[in-house]
Amino acid sequence: MKSAGLIDDGVMDVSWFSKFKSKMSLSSSSVYCALTSPQREAPVALWRAGLLLSFLCACNCLEDGCVVGIVGLPVSLPCFSPDLLTFVNFSIEWRREDEVVLRSVWDEDGDVKTWSVKNATVSTDAALTGNLSLELPAVDPTEEKMYFSLFIISRENHSTLLCDMCLRIAANFSPPLLQREEVAQGDETTFLCHSSGGYPRPAVYWLINNTEEPPEGSVRTLAASLPGSHLYNITSHLTLNISKDSSVSCVIENMPMNQNLTSTSYGVQSGPVIGRASEAMWIFSTALCVVVGLMVIAGVVYQIHLDRISKRKKKEYQQSKRGHKKIRAYMEEAEAMKLQSKETTV
Repeated sequence: MKSAGLIDDGVMDVSWFSKFKSKMSLSSSSVYCALTSPQREAPVALWRAGLLLSFLCACNCLEDGCVVGIVGLPVSLPCFSPDLLTFVNFSIEWRREDEVVLRSVWDEDGDVKTWSVKNATVSTDAALTGNLSLELPAVDPTEEKMYFSLFIISRENHSTLLCDMCLRIAANFSPPLLQREEVAQGDETTFLCHSSGGYPRPAVYWLINNTEEPPEGSVRTLAASLPGSHLYNITSHLTLNISKDSSVSCVIENMPMNQNLTSTSYGVQSGPVIGRASEAMWIFSTALCVVVGLMVIAGVVYQIHLDRISKRKKKEYQQSKRGHKKIRAYMEEAEAMKLQSKETTV
């Protein structure tokens, strides 16, 4: 209750805060994985093992003292204060540089009122657990690195720094697409390496036969920011004289993500070569033209066959019609002769 009395009276004990900050230095570095640690009711040995694992996990999660936030995904900035359990009538502020991102106020009854920017939150039971981690629903690549600070403020507006965190923004690049094309003039060959959708701007390396660096001046790399997203598209060109059996590798390195992406072209006949694509398109076009030509010829032949059948049937019809006329005329003539014979007899 000594800490509560200090805050109620508006007097900050410097020695207490120095002790408080020394505790926070360990808590801030390990809270990122603290939820995986055992509870207080667990045996002492398990508690110590969990604390050690939390510390090791924090070493992997926090590179260079920064939490890595992936673009478009939620991120947590860890801060833990067990001594907060004894406080009453206090508030906290998370700040980005000089801008207040979140402010929460606890009254004597334990009720909390929170104001935040861009839906930033802290745990609703922070006063009971001491977990003051800042939860951001998503991160945008407006800056490569941002700094956040957490302050605790007494009823008398006395404040002290509890946590100081660094947030590094990053996003994965797509696997590089390596293309190879022959230059129309000379013996030079041009390689194109393209990767997109990552952050921040990566380092691009070229290797010849997995070990040799290309000659100076042979590489030209362009980085374009995608409109509205600040993510990068990377295109790198390598132009040089190279033997047909040599391999060329393009490496995209994104340090914050510990990401190394490599694409290799082995010789002229391997890899996604532009010449091969053109040749395949030519073969497909030729085959399509042959098929269409055969279909047209078959259609013409079939139409000629139908025309011949139609003419033959028409001719047969006309011939049968003429035969019927001759028979009818003969019968009429025979009947007329028969009538004439009867008249002669009478």
